[in-house]
Amino acid sequence: MSKLAKPARSLQGREAAAQRGGAERGAGSREGVPPSGADRVDPVSDRVWTVLELIRWTTEHFRERGIETPRLDAECLLAHALGSDRLRLYLEFDKPVVERERALFRSLVRARARARVPVAQLTGRREFWSLPLRVSPHVLIPRPDTETLVAAALDLLPDPVAPARVLDLGTGSGAVALAIAAERPQAVVVATDRSRDALRIAQENAEALGMASRIHFLRGDWAAPLARRFDCVVANPPYLAEAERAGLAPELAHEPDAALFAGPTGLEALERLCREVPALLAPCGGLAFELAPGQTARVQEWLAQAGLATAVRRDLAGRARVVSGRYAQGAGGG
Repeated sequence: MSKLAKPARSLQGREAAAQRGGAERGAGSREGVPPSGADRVDPVSDRVWTVLELIRWTTEHFRERGIETPRLDAECLLAHALGSDRLRLYLEFDKPVVERERALFRSLVRARARARVPVAQLTGRREFWSLPLRVSPHVLIPRPDTETLVAAALDLLPDPVAPARVLDLGTGSGAVALAIAAERPQAVVVATDRSRDALRIAQENAEALGMASRIHFLRGDWAAPLARRFDCVVANPPYLAEAERAGLAPELAHEPDAALFAGPTGLEALERLCREVPALLAPCGGLAFELAPGQTARVQEWLAQAGLATAVRRDLAGRARVVSGRYAQGAGGG
């Protein structure tokens, strides 16, 4: 999804040209960077550090710490510390980084490497469906897998210019609601969440993207505040079981439990949605729920019992990620 993958190769191609200068400036240590201890995230202040040198050093530091995407994380954090973007890093790879900027970068690197705080929380930003979104510890960080849910919703709304009523349950940052609204400009979207803090973030994102007039945010427990019918209902509910907690990546400890864990089985929220959402569908309306691959059969069974024809949509890794359901022509919620 990133448009910056190609420039990344350009930067790496320039490293050889920059390496000679870095070695000369930093004689006595590996590329001029202190090799161990606290100084690994506190480069000495009496030498010049360039953008490229900080990226290379931090990439190695993150790799040693077991960070899955060390170079990407290093680039994102440095761009944030410089008030820039990743593309600008590639254009200014030999630019010196001043102490004030290094101090901020140092604090970000520590939080990422030691506390495993997600990059999106450190920068306060995340791109989803090519939309720049604000995020915070109060919302689930939008993930690429969830773009599969957006694609399923768009399939349920095949006419891009037709009026439609859309419901996003558990909206969090508003990512899914905003992506659907961006692709279906005639749609009116209702988005609910039980967290006031999450709704505040979602509202801010809608305002920043110029979509506040088309998305109505309501506080409530799933569909509790609603009584009308919708052409499309989507949800990315919590679907992890409590027993899975110990084996998860440490970054997840920084995201809201309520957005991740459903209960002992992981199916609690999905079962409730399958029971309550069909009654909210308009004639010929449809729904789509994100879930874990192993939950598809159970969810399809529940939706079939409600009279919906179901389908499974896979994510980019080929895993079953979304179950959608739709009433036949002329059918609708009870």
